[in-house]
Amino acid sequence: MDILHVKRVYKSYANHTALHNVSLRVPQKSIFGLLGPNGAGKTSLIRIINQITAPDKGEILFEKEPLSPKHISQIGYLPEERGLYKKMGVGEQALYLAQLKGMSKQEATIKLKQWFQKFEIENWWDKKVEELSKGMAQKVQFITTVLHEPKLLILDEPFSGFDPINTNLIKKEILELREKGSTIIFSTHNMASVEEICDHIALINKSKKILDGKVKDIKEAYRSNSYEIVFEGNMIAFSNALWTSFEIISTHIDNGRNYVKVKGTDNRISVNTLLATIINDVRIISVNELTPSMNDIFIQKVGEANPEDLSEE
Repeated sequence: MDILHVKRVYKSYANHTALHNVSLRVPQKSIFGLLGPNGAGKTSLIRIINQITAPDKGEILFEKEPLSPKHISQIGYLPEERGLYKKMGVGEQALYLAQLKGMSKQEATIKLKQWFQKFEIENWWDKKVEELSKGMAQKVQFITTVLHEPKLLILDEPFSGFDPINTNLIKKEILELREKGSTIIFSTHNMASVEEICDHIALINKSKKILDGKVKDIKEAYRSNSYEIVFEGNMIAFSNALWTSFEIISTHIDNGRNYVKVKGTDNRISVNTLLATIINDVRIISVNELTPSMNDIFIQKVGEANPEDLSEE
């Protein structure tokens, strides 16, 4: 079942088209990557889902119901531009934000203390927000976003400004939230994080959706039939043994071993056929398929849609 169904949404501002006929489905209990270059339309879609603005045309369903104000309490939103009141106490502000989401002061206090302890910031409860480092402030805002256990979480660049240790901490919490039943829309430019934690993605470019689906299916569709073969032996013998269905992309030697990248020119010929051809001429150490990264796919799709963008990425 989908928690969110965006159906043919359009949105324009003055002479700028932010979203043009965008449709997508966000499955329940998944991590959904919302991707695209700056200005693609991601933020406009997020603002519509949060009911900050409304679409010009189209509709959004939340658990098969038209999205309405009653759903606001079931959505948590962590914007890229963090916003905490600098003069307020950390604990006081966290309590205030929790109560805005409908939590009682007693329930919020108990859960906040647990989260502060978990994130090792319990000593900052009585400090002013202005005394926090950027990373500390982001931890506080992440906590206030997830505290009321919303069904849908929208995280816009949640790792921005974090060091590697805290990035891993937040990733771990995001995965745990999914396991507990939350659905996460994850907007980011970090393609490595997309590959690591996202189940599904949608790629928006210049107001239009140009790619969506399961991450594993997309990577499978963009396989290039390329491999890196590491072997010991004569490079000339290896080259001579290659079938015409494979071509050498690059080679280098390291510690007496040859590292050769080859690409199949006929998808009907498998790498097994290639190995059977060369195995009597060289000693094969390893064979690894060169699968495209999400970053490679991102750049390729944006470039196909708008060739002039390739120079901007």
